[in-house]
Amino acid sequence: MRNTVALLLAGGMGSRLNVLGWMRAKPAVPFGGCYRLIDFTLSNAMYSGIQQIGILTQYRPYSLMGHIGSGDSWDLVGRSRCAKVLPPSTGIDDYDWYRGTADAVAQNMQFVHHYNAERLLVLSGDHIYRMNYAPMVEFHQAKKAQITIAMMHVPWEETRHFGIGITNKEGRIVDWEEKPEKARSNLASMGVYVFDVQYLQEALAKRSGHDFGKNIIRDAITAKAVYAYPFEGYWADVGTIKAYWQASMDILLPESGLRLQEWGIRTNVDEEGLKGDRPPVHIGSSARVVNSLVSAGCRIEGYVQNSILSPGVRVKKGAEVIDSVIMQDTVVEERARLFRVIADKNAHIGAGAVAGGEEADEPNEKYPEHLYSGLTVIGKRATLPPDVRIAANTIVEPLASASSFSGITLRVGSYVKR
Repeated sequence: MRNTVALLLAGGMGSRLNVLGWMRAKPAVPFGGCYRLIDFTLSNAMYSGIQQIGILTQYRPYSLMGHIGSGDSWDLVGRSRCAKVLPPSTGIDDYDWYRGTADAVAQNMQFVHHYNAERLLVLSGDHIYRMNYAPMVEFHQAKKAQITIAMMHVPWEETRHFGIGITNKEGRIVDWEEKPEKARSNLASMGVYVFDVQYLQEALAKRSGHDFGKNIIRDAITAKAVYAYPFEGYWADVGTIKAYWQASMDILLPESGLRLQEWGIRTNVDEEGLKGDRPPVHIGSSARVVNSLVSAGCRIEGYVQNSILSPGVRVKKGAEVIDSVIMQDTVVEERARLFRVIADKNAHIGAGAVAGGEEADEPNEKYPEHLYSGLTVIGKRATLPPDVRIAANTIVEPLASASSFSGITLRVGSYVKR
C-alpha cells in the first residue's frame, strides 16, 4: 500500500436516520453494541495497511472527533502513520461547507500531496462491511486504471438507491446510471474508490459539479479507464432507519454474513468513559436472554430476545425487549415492553410502558419517508412515562419528557415532540 493514502468521508448529516442523527454525525451513530459506524471503515483501513488517512467531517463533528482521538485505537499514530480530522475550511464564501463528495475531496488534496501519494483511496464512514483494500489497489494498478470502484450486485428493487455501473467482459465500466428509476444493471457502487492522483487532480479542476457519481465518474467513463472491482462479502449501507435496524438484526443471524465476533473491529473510548471501566454483564435470577448481543455493564432482570444492547443498559424485572436495538445506559423499567424499537442513548422507559407493535398500516405522520416499516424510534435522553402505549412507526424526539405525551392522541405513526 505504498504511495496510497485514504480520505474517509465522515461529514454526513444522516437525515434519513431521523432523530438518531440529530445530535451526531451519521458515522458516529452507535452500532453493534459497543461500536460506532465509522469503526468498520477505520478497522478495514488499518488491516489493509493504510498508514495515512484524512477524515473529512462537517455536521456535528464533536462526538466523532472525540471518538477518533489520535487514531491510536486503529494503530494510526506514529512517525509515519496518522488519522487526521479535516473539517471544511471556513471564512471564505466558496469554501464554507463541503458541497458534495467531489468538493470535499478537492478541498483536501493538499493532504494527499503532502504524502506524495500516487493513489487515493476514498472511503465512506457509514457502511458495515469487512474488506481488505490492498487487493483492490493491486487490481487498480494491474488494470492501469484511472478510477476503480468497488461494486457488488444488489437486489434489483434496490438499484434506485445506488450508482449503477454497466461493464464489459473485462470489468471496465462503459456506462453509468446514478440512482436510476429503471436500471440496466444491478451492479452497485459501494462508495469505495481508488483514484490515480494525477488524473483526479485534473478531473477535479474541470468538474461541472460537486458529486463523484454525477460528475467525476460519468465524465471519466468515456475518456479514461474506469474499472469495477467485484466484492462478494457482507456490505450494508445503513443510511435509513429500516436498513440500520436490519443490519443490527443481521448480527444475530449466522447466515447473514455479518460476523461481528470474527471481524476484529476496533473501537475507542466514548464520552461516557472507557468501555473497559464497565463492569461485567449481570444476568439476574429472573432474567432470560435469547439470541441477543449484550454489552458490558448491562444488568438484565427481565426478558431479552433477538436484541442488541449497548453498554450500561438496564432491563428490569418483568420487562420485555424483543427485536430491538437499545443504546447506551437506557433504562427499561419493570413491566415495560419494547417490540421492534430503536432507543437511543440514555432513554428512560417508564414502568408498564409499551412501545411498538405488530400493526404498521400508516407511516409516521411527520416523516413518512423515514419511518414506515413498523419500527418505533425513541430519541436520545427521551423519557416515556409509566403505562404509556405508543404504536409502530412512532418517533419520539430526543429530550422528550413525560409531559410531552400529555394532551396528544397516540396511534400508529404518531410523532411526539420534546
